[in-house]
Amino acid sequence: MPILATQFLADLTRVAQVLGGGGHVLNACADRYQFTVGLAASLVSGKVSLLPSTHTPEVIRQLTAFAPDVVCLTDAVDCDIDLPRVPFPGGGAALTANPAPVPAIDTAQLAACVFTSGSTGTPVPHRKTWGRLLACVREEANRLGLSGSSSCTIVATVPPQHMYGLESSVLLALACGHALCAERPFYPADIAGVLAAVPRPRILISTPIHLRALLESGTALPPADLIVSSTAPLTAQLAAEVEQRFNTRLLEIYGSTETGQISARRPTHTPEWRLWPGVTLSVRDGETWAQGGHIEQPTRMCDVLEMTGEETFLLHGRVADLVNIAGKRSSLAYLNHQLNSIPGVLDGAFFHFGDSRASHAGVARVAACVVAPQLDAARVVQELRRRIDPAFLPRPLLLVERLPRTSTGKLPQEALRSLAAAHLQSGGLP
Repeated sequence: MPILATQFLADLTRVAQVLGGGGHVLNACADRYQFTVGLAASLVSGKVSLLPSTHTPEVIRQLTAFAPDVVCLTDAVDCDIDLPRVPFPGGGAALTANPAPVPAIDTAQLAACVFTSGSTGTPVPHRKTWGRLLACVREEANRLGLSGSSSCTIVATVPPQHMYGLESSVLLALACGHALCAERPFYPADIAGVLAAVPRPRILISTPIHLRALLESGTALPPADLIVSSTAPLTAQLAAEVEQRFNTRLLEIYGSTETGQISARRPTHTPEWRLWPGVTLSVRDGETWAQGGHIEQPTRMCDVLEMTGEETFLLHGRVADLVNIAGKRSSLAYLNHQLNSIPGVLDGAFFHFGDSRASHAGVARVAACVVAPQLDAARVVQELRRRIDPAFLPRPLLLVERLPRTSTGKLPQEALRSLAAAHLQSGGLP
């Protein structure tokens, strides 16, 4: 059932009254509409939204140290986050003869702090002002061909608390007059069902892991007028298959939690990424820094970027993904591509086994976790020998039921190492 802007403004006013003024709020609402109401209500009431990457007890403890006044806005009856809780009010606000006005938010207002995990594991805050967030997503609308177009319906498989989900499934709707879908479908059949239930033109905001699962499932996807992907680079082959199977355009977004979105490309047309206006990249002591445009402050990028022009670059993977073994160089991204190209491999990932810094000294060791129910480890290794240099064969290679992916499909290296350690300890065979 569609919710009109007048209802949204009424709900915003009601939640702002419940939240009270000032301070910080952890917006844990799973329903995308209720998250958006909570975000807007926080802006109106002067609260700063805190958006950590996870809600583990340790992260919540560190979050409390950062902002002792933080409260948790939640729509879950059984929420177990150890913070003072503000339940999202049940039932919609009653509409009156005089609808609530559209609030005016100062562009300089601090809207959110998003968090990344530093080298120590302590969440590192990055401030996001309202005006710069809007500038970023309005340029996204330009790049996606949505500026000045009729209203679109946005369906997303990523959570709104993630930077990509916040920008592309929430702020894109608020800033550019599009409609958002409250659901977050995960499985292929659910994605198809939610898309079929919303009007066209409709956009799917997703990730490589979800798109690959859609292709492999054989699920018939209702027409999508645009598919957007982020969180990890798509291979040209996968992008072409998605466009062909679903008869649509596929565009990729590149950025980071620290910078927000900074570039886009259509991978079936070009490997190059084009920067947002005003954003520049520079190299200092072998590291790439991004600044300008909507970026709050100069930021060191964690990826290997090669400038091909003033506004274009190639992405070669993450700095931490580089592998150097006995003088031979590769990257985890390349090794993962070869692993996942093996028939029968449903999912798989290489990772540094031990201290990744050893890679720079040429003594690195890589391992791999693989989901391949119809294959044994020897067969996977045999297929890898045909595809990669023997120096990069995984030691060990572990067959597992599933990989510890996050809600956006990412695979933290530490999670893979923990999975491998637990698997070996329990008697799993390398």
